[in-house]
Amino acid sequence: METTAPTPSGTEPWEGWAGHHATARALVEQLTLAEAVSLVSAPMGIGPDAPADAVGSAAHTPGVERLGIPGWDESDASLGVTNPMGARGPDDDATAFPSGPALAATFDPDLARQVGEAVGAEAHAHGVAVQLAGGMNLVRDPRGGRVFEYLSEDVLLSGVLAGASVAGIQSRGVAATLKHFALNPSETGRVVVSSDLSEPALRESDLLAFQIAHERGRPRAVMPGYNLVNGVYASESHHLLTQVLKGDWGFGGFVMSDWGATHSTVHAAVAGLDRQSGHGLDTRHFFGADLLAAVESGRVPRERLDDMVTRILTALASVGALGERRRPRALDLAPHAALAARVAAGSVVLLRNTDHVLPLAGTGRLLVVGAHADTGVISGGGSSTVTPPGTVTDGGSQIAQMELPRAFHAPAPLDALRERWDGEVSWLDGADVPAAVAAAGSADTVVVVAEKWSTEGQDSPDLSLGDGQDELITALAAANDRLVVVLTVPSAVTMPWLDDVAAVLVAWYGGQAGAGAIADVLTGVAPPAGRLPITFPRSESQLPRPDVLDPAGLASNPGEPRRGGYPRVSYDVEGADVGYRWFERERLDPLFPFGAGLSTTTVEWSQVSVAVEDGAPVATLTLTNTGTRAGVETPQVYVAPPALPDRSATRRLAGWARVALEPGESRTVSIRCDEPRVLSAYDADDPGWTRAAGRYAVRVARDAAARPVLEAEVELPRLRLAP
Repeated sequence: METTAPTPSGTEPWEGWAGHHATARALVEQLTLAEAVSLVSAPMGIGPDAPADAVGSAAHTPGVERLGIPGWDESDASLGVTNPMGARGPDDDATAFPSGPALAATFDPDLARQVGEAVGAEAHAHGVAVQLAGGMNLVRDPRGGRVFEYLSEDVLLSGVLAGASVAGIQSRGVAATLKHFALNPSETGRVVVSSDLSEPALRESDLLAFQIAHERGRPRAVMPGYNLVNGVYASESHHLLTQVLKGDWGFGGFVMSDWGATHSTVHAAVAGLDRQSGHGLDTRHFFGADLLAAVESGRVPRERLDDMVTRILTALASVGALGERRRPRALDLAPHAALAARVAAGSVVLLRNTDHVLPLAGTGRLLVVGAHADTGVISGGGSSTVTPPGTVTDGGSQIAQMELPRAFHAPAPLDALRERWDGEVSWLDGADVPAAVAAAGSADTVVVVAEKWSTEGQDSPDLSLGDGQDELITALAAANDRLVVVLTVPSAVTMPWLDDVAAVLVAWYGGQAGAGAIADVLTGVAPPAGRLPITFPRSESQLPRPDVLDPAGLASNPGEPRRGGYPRVSYDVEGADVGYRWFERERLDPLFPFGAGLSTTTVEWSQVSVAVEDGAPVATLTLTNTGTRAGVETPQVYVAPPALPDRSATRRLAGWARVALEPGESRTVSIRCDEPRVLSAYDADDPGWTRAAGRYAVRVARDAAARPVLEAEVELPRLRLAP
């Protein structure tokens, strides 16, 4: 199998857009003022105040029966269809897909599309019309509490995969939601903090990722974050919502607030917010009676209200949700379970493999150590947590009116390893360190399943594993030189024990198939195929902001009293140079660079060349698997623009290919770097993109910091693009 980053779909409108828009306009013309207002806010679809007709999800909007507008439901989130607080009972089933960084680690847009299709099909089967999926904020800080919901630190990788996911969801008749728009990289103080960044840098980083996803996926909905951007709430930013999103990009869908993130009536509506979500979490029902009065008094033009409703109904019509009221129905999830397994296995990243200890032979005395290795694979907390039957919860936290359980997806890694192991397999939780060390000394191989929980509503204070796990691994490594560490983590972590262990796998949050993926890669059933979508720093001191905000004095969640003022965080420190670009610019040596990942086979690169075709760099190379095992190779093309005043000339990922190779197999691939804005500068004074004429340094490599297989220069002409 070979996958490459696809070219954009262009600027064609959504399929049948004109007809859907006409349908919506005809309905809007028949609505009374009160009926129109009733369609632009939604209560939560769970809890004592949920509408009787709700299916038990994040929101339900009653329709207008006399016009044949059915009520519709909306569900979280990007990782699958959630069952918030068990509203639909313990037997409600949905596929728990791997985390966002796990999906990004596959570098596979086709797989992202398939996951989107599966999530969309399951949402539709649950009676849902809008899936709150499309989480894609750039990972500016790996300590961010919701990083596990997002994708990567790279503009192009995030935009391509998010666009593919959105397109997949909507192909199954469910509207998707890009979020959180924009510059929403942390959770500490998330309802009061302002993310500050200059316009050019914002356009060249976070906004460009969203723009690419918008062009490729054509989302029907966009959700601003809780945060402020440059001192203005994202949900009230006329610049973001009306000028950029609806103006420059021509977004035709609707903008919904996050739950509890609406702060006004007139200002929000005029700024471009189309729908108040979960209004019970806000201080007022701003888009209820207040909006009706504002329209009657002329403070909000009726034309603006009609536009809000038209956008919502057009989006619903485009996914077939204006017909008969959707009801839950049965769906065969077996194909989706198999897909989740492919994603989980394809996402595992091998970072260390001393003396080729992996794959394990599957014989001898195996000791598995890990607090929950006998329970399941850890999942991130919050509104995106998918809890199919068999999920075990152990602690967690709570925000507003929602519990955020710490969930573990069955089966357990211990059970999956026992199924694939011919010898003795024992387990210890590691709480008694001396006992674990003694057991490790008599085992042939030790596998430590380390975990780190991350959740919506709070950031991690540091990059350590925590809970004494780093110290445990150090002690076990001293007792057994065949120690394999499996990291079930949300993003980057530090590894003070790295030089003392035999092997390290990053298995992310693998969802319901995570245990099988871990066991398959450890025993050689599947190759380690993932590559890091996030740079792993050596320590927090290498990050643009080594210190984090103190959460103690800040309100972080909707429904809480505001406290701690409105702190401002400057992202101009790194500007558009997020992740690996920051490390290059500052000449920092990370623990593991973006794009890194080892294989258990050997792949030779040959006939590597770079040319310019139709104004874009194109890298061509031949890959040959010279080993005895199947493997996946992911060649990456990085391009640095010529130096310009006040503009970074750091290398940017401009293209890649994901190539699966059987032993002895050869494939020739061409990687076309056809997203010119990645190499361009944004001019805020004369709005638009300019790719300067000149010589561009092209590097074909295995990761962002590796010694290149080929380094060359190409001459590119000047190119001017609209905002």
